[in-house]
Amino acid sequence: MKTKKGLTPELLSSCVILGVAVAGLAAQTPTTNWPAFRGANTAGVSASAVPTSWDLASSRNVAWKTPIPGLAHSSPIVWGDRVYVTTAVAASGRPGIKTGDVEKSGIDSATDTGPHTWRLIAVDRQGGKIVWDRTVHQGVPRMKRHVKASHASATPATNGEVIVALMGSEGLFCFDMNGTLKWRTDLGVMDVGLVDDPGYQWGPASSPVIFGNRVIVQNDRHKDSFLAAYDLATGKEVWRTTHDEYPSWATPLIVRTDARAELVTNAGKYIRGFDPETGRELWRLPDENTQVKVPSPVVAGDLVIVTGGYPPGRRPIYAIRPGSKGTLTRQVLAWQTDRGAPYTGTPLVHQGIVYVCTDNGILSAYDARSGERIYQQRVSTEAGGFSASPIAAGDRIYLASEEGDVFVLQAGREFKLLATNRMGEITMATPAATGNTLVVRTQTQLVGIRSQG
Repeated sequence: MKTKKGLTPELLSSCVILGVAVAGLAAQTPTTNWPAFRGANTAGVSASAVPTSWDLASSRNVAWKTPIPGLAHSSPIVWGDRVYVTTAVAASGRPGIKTGDVEKSGIDSATDTGPHTWRLIAVDRQGGKIVWDRTVHQGVPRMKRHVKASHASATPATNGEVIVALMGSEGLFCFDMNGTLKWRTDLGVMDVGLVDDPGYQWGPASSPVIFGNRVIVQNDRHKDSFLAAYDLATGKEVWRTTHDEYPSWATPLIVRTDARAELVTNAGKYIRGFDPETGRELWRLPDENTQVKVPSPVVAGDLVIVTGGYPPGRRPIYAIRPGSKGTLTRQVLAWQTDRGAPYTGTPLVHQGIVYVCTDNGILSAYDARSGERIYQQRVSTEAGGFSASPIAAGDRIYLASEEGDVFVLQAGREFKLLATNRMGEITMATPAATGNTLVVRTQTQLVGIRSQG
């Protein structure tokens, strides 16, 4: 697998960095709501006081358990007292998934290509009761999915006025908070999969991002890749930027500085910065010899951390300064590592430390400013694969394994495992932490974790 080389590098412009640190920290400020993938601006950080340990069998610190039909790896989002999830329900049969690394699970497409119903469901955060359940789309999937993926892998997003759900090749849908459809738009077939053989269809996973009165979608696919913004009120396309790119599964990131806002995307050929108002490309970093970008970029003070890619032998971590211009070289990066980045999970930045967890459960902590590695530790000898991304609630880190164990660690410069909590079934989605509740999505249900006194 190869990428193109030979682009002429251009050094960073010298302006615009002032104020990024303050803006970056503001972007990570914990809120009561968890409005999108990994909460506010993909940060994965909450001030919530949620339990360290719980037990499903005895219901200790378990407020509610709500069955959710279908198969979906999209994460729950929370606004106020409601939790929202998407799902794809097969008309017949019970589709399964494979867990573990690709050597174990394979790279094949799944065979559940019959009719499905895509749904958006609202759940009461306090008691777990389903408030409403809306059918979004019905039909045969336009794309196959990876054996580890689902037909509803993208996480919805909300601003408290509307909910936007990207149902892959079935389209982009917008609802009001009561579940009434406002508009829908067809983005075409999101044909993503193995670069060297497009016959391996894996299905999309990049989640929509709300920016002001627009929703932005990253649609990197085998042909005619594009980044586009749509009006939140009408669904009308505001701008579209096309480019030559490998398929990508990463969710874009909004970074705000004193001078401008930037939209950072992670993909196989380039990591790019765009003007979110116009779609104009501002800068790009060639990422040679990598493909299959899944982790989303994250803010770390005045830096943006970008990871991921295939092959596993060279999976770097880049610390990029926003405010750049043109084609960047690695010499102008704040710092980088040559390997050790996750394949699937998005990094976590919390209290000045960058946490990355590889798919086989190796957790590494780096100083966000210098890139110095603080520690590297296997989470548990009993843990299998990790597809969900780590999140932080208060001074604790929560990591959900594919086998359904949620590991809780003490945040800080020493590795300290506080608890291992068994969910009892496959867990692929990233949890949400809001208010006093941790919401964990397993293969068949939502679970509300809350201290019972």
